[in-house]
Amino acid sequence: MAEHNKLGELGEERAQAYLRSKGFHIRHTNWQCGKLELDIVAEKDNWLIVVEVKTRSTETFEHPQEAITLRKIRNIINATHEYILQFDWHGETRFDVIAVIPHGQVFKIEHIEDAFLSPVN
Repeated sequence: MAEHNKLGELGEERAQAYLRSKGFHIRHTNWQCGKLELDIVAEKDNWLIVVEVKTRSTETFEHPQEAITLRKIRNIINATHEYILQFDWHGETRFDVIAVIPHGQVFKIEHIEDAFLSPVN
């Protein structure tokens, strides 16, 4: 497995542990709908929270959440729509980003709530 894939998996594991420590229930990880994927789908306080995890080895060039393009946002929103239909979700939904950056043996985790909004159709 490529080194950046290992780092990405480790970042997602750290993000899941962080969310659990904050009282989130993890419903699914790496949920797929065709070619679309949701990193983490969690639930807390009757909210469905879709979390995009961005892990980088350094924040020198680009902060992890800056790597989320408009196309990526559209893909997350489309996958979330399918998730909501498939699991018959009727509550509120929000989109978060968790940025994970290793600093030696410690990981810096930044949780950005309501990182972007779904356009109303």
